[in-house]
Amino acid sequence: MVTLTFPERVAPKGSKIKYPQVEVTWYDGGLQPPKPAGWPAGKNMNDDGGGVIFHGSKDTLICGCYGKDPWLLSGRKPVVPKTERRVENAMNGGHEMDWVRACKESPESRVKSKSDFSEAGPFNEMVVMGVLAVRLQGLNKELEWNGEKMEFANIGDSDSVRLTISDNFTIVDGDPKFNRPDIKLNAKEFAAEMVKHTYRKGFTLPDMPA
Repeated sequence: MVTLTFPERVAPKGSKIKYPQVEVTWYDGGLQPPKPAGWPAGKNMNDDGGGVIFHGSKDTLICGCYGKDPWLLSGRKPVVPKTERRVENAMNGGHEMDWVRACKESPESRVKSKSDFSEAGPFNEMVVMGVLAVRLQGLNKELEWNGEKMEFANIGDSDSVRLTISDNFTIVDGDPKFNRPDIKLNAKEFAAEMVKHTYRKGFTLPDMPA
């Protein structure tokens, strides 16, 4: 479980929309959030591989994986104007083929894909940053992410983490005995390496015969 806190943002000039602080809690590995009051008895939170709960000031919006089948906890059926282009035929490529279509179109007349990199990039940054935070949970503190520098701002030069390199156990008289060797690493260097990996030199093929 990872909790991400996005601070309040300044609204664009002329916009009447407020951007208050938002807290996102990501559950994985079979964990699920507490069911909000009024949740239908017996209804599974997992809808086609996942689910999302948006806690609003007037209602609670629920949807399945990737926004599938949204519904309101109150039971209301709002009439919402469609302002965004829909990507159809999910079974025949969906967003992937929408991206292929955009790649093939002329830059002068191209219709931008709905799952554009301008959105997918920051979203992916959030996800992998959360994964890295799990690897650094041994620091036992709330981590502050600097998106511009692509690094955690509050990891000290002397901070270290222990990583388990294998998880072994044997059964002795019916009692499991664990052997979990680990290694100690500099946390700042480890995080930097995970963010920007140092790849080994690639393979080369032998010269072809003349």
